[in-house]
Amino acid sequence: MTVLIDTDILMKVLRGEDSEVVSLWHSLATAETALLFSALTAAEIWGAARSSDHVKIMNLMRPLLCIPIDREIGKLAGEYLRKYGNSRDLKLADALIAASAIRHQAAVWTRHRHRYPIQELSFYH
Repeated sequence: MTVLIDTDILMKVLRGEDSEVVSLWHSLATAETALLFSALTAAEIWGAARSSDHVKIMNLMRPLLCIPIDREIGKLAGEYLRKYGNSRDLKLADALIAASAIRHQAAVWTRHRHRYPIQELSFYH
């Protein structure tokens, strides 16, 4: 199984705010699961980071694989924006994360499924 972890989940793990999310995190960390995150998520996490969080963030992200945004992901995200941007209010960051997950055959782990109207997208948990 491959799981792309959205920003909201990583923030909850970093802050230890949600015991269910933290428990699932520990289960995934010990399972045969490839854990991915988008370069967008890295920007969002670091953009909200306090200096006291830097070591914790680095330790959390170290075992994860960061997916770069390449031409194919950009093209696919653009197609999603054209299809869902106006009618379903799909945002650029969410289109890129969805395209990254689909390109890498990963389920998205997020608490905000409503942001992802793409039918081909699968979700974790």
